Amino acid sequence: MKFIFADSLDYVDPHYDFGEDRSRPQREPYWDDVFPHELLGYAPYDGILVSKAIVGGSRINGKYSESQAMRFRRVGVREFMRFREEDYPGSLVFGDCGAFSYHKMEYPPYTSEEMVDFYGDGRFTHGCSIDHVIFDFVEDDRESDFEPEQLEENWRRFEITSSNAEDFLKQSKRLGNSFTPMGVVQGWSPRSMAEAAVRLKKMGYNYVAIGGTVPLRAPQVMTALRAIREAVGDDLQMHILGFAKAEEFESFREFNITSFDTTSPLIRSFKDSSRNYYALKPEGGLEYYSAVRIPQSIENNTLKNLAKQGVYSQEDLQSRERSALHALRAYDRGDADLQDALHAVMDYTAPLAIGRDQGFTDAETRKLEGLRERYRRTLGDRPWKACDCQVCREVGVEVIIFRASNRNKRRGIHNLQAYSKHIGRMEERGRHVEHQEV
Repeated sequence: MKFIFADSLDYVDPHYDFGEDRSRPQREPYWDDVFPHELLGYAPYDGILVSKAIVGGSRINGKYSESQAMRFRRVGVREFMRFREEDYPGSLVFGDCGAFSYHKMEYPPYTSEEMVDFYGDGRFTHGCSIDHVIFDFVEDDRESDFEPEQLEENWRRFEITSSNAEDFLKQSKRLGNSFTPMGVVQGWSPRSMAEAAVRLKKMGYNYVAIGGTVPLRAPQVMTALRAIREAVGDDLQMHILGFAKAEEFESFREFNITSFDTTSPLIRSFKDSSRNYYALKPEGGLEYYSAVRIPQSIENNTLKNLAKQGVYSQEDLQSRERSALHALRAYDRGDADLQDALHAVMDYTAPLAIGRDQGFTDAETRKLEGLRERYRRTLGDRPWKACDCQVCREVGVEVIIFRASNRNKRRGIHNLQAYSKHIGRMEERGRHVEHQEV
């Protein structure tokens, strides 16, 4: 199963000064920064996915600047991402529309002709047809669970997705075999998703991409995949779009998944409340740690408001911030013990999490104690010391400090390599089991 990383300009400054918390004045983002495969020295994924919506255009504002979008169209995805075939042989570059970005629109903002040109100009290896996201889902196909208007809208989006797939396949033929076209499945039930896949197979697709799985629970996704496989057989290649459930890889083995894309390991580094740092368990599986939150006091909105209200002085907050950073670095060097580091961190955590240093309610006390225990576990286990990835070797304890993009994304890049190794270990274990059964 190929792991495809869904990129969103996830690069970092390799020369960032963590002590001063700043980049060099002459730094030029993108040109001076590095992507995960450049920072680590190898690609922790089998390929990269770039969405049309992330690049942007006249109807959707993407993350790329105008000059970046122009360069992307001019040199293609591999050159833009510095992910050249000769440097990463056998790697793949997938593209899709980024349907979540326009899910509130009545119709997708792109035409099949536009998307074919996007994939062709970008020199993608694989490109998805234009879909329209369906958010509803029932596991047992009870259409009576939906209001008539709701079911009508689901059918409308289903037909738009199916019609676009048919047109896209025809349009792709004018570029010959420059990329592999992938028909997207959307549905609101296992039966409707199976019907969508059957339609795509009849159209002539050999590779389908299952959409709409992001908000679903793992059992729901499995129910849909089982229905699809029963309907189309095992000869159709299958990709899962936005497959955040891939950590439950073993449960999905029976569905013969060809590839999946996710950005979850990187996103969790700064959007998850507690699972910010991934560590490989010796016996198999992943272990998760909370990053220690030490935001910049002069930039954090909560702390700025407390200073404006006079609850704390700006000088006091900055002093606590410096003490917390100093204590963590001293602990990492072996010049301070765990209790000293934890005390300094919690002295800064109280204003950040509660807004005061005393008079806590029972709920606030439980919140602080919960944070203290999570931080105690992270600092006590020192997982960054056991990791040999480039990120942990270079920046040490900075990787578990939750503080602005250059730390948070580095932690996300660490997570990508841990996640990739986790997938590799599970695949190896699966092959071993299959060999024993034979």
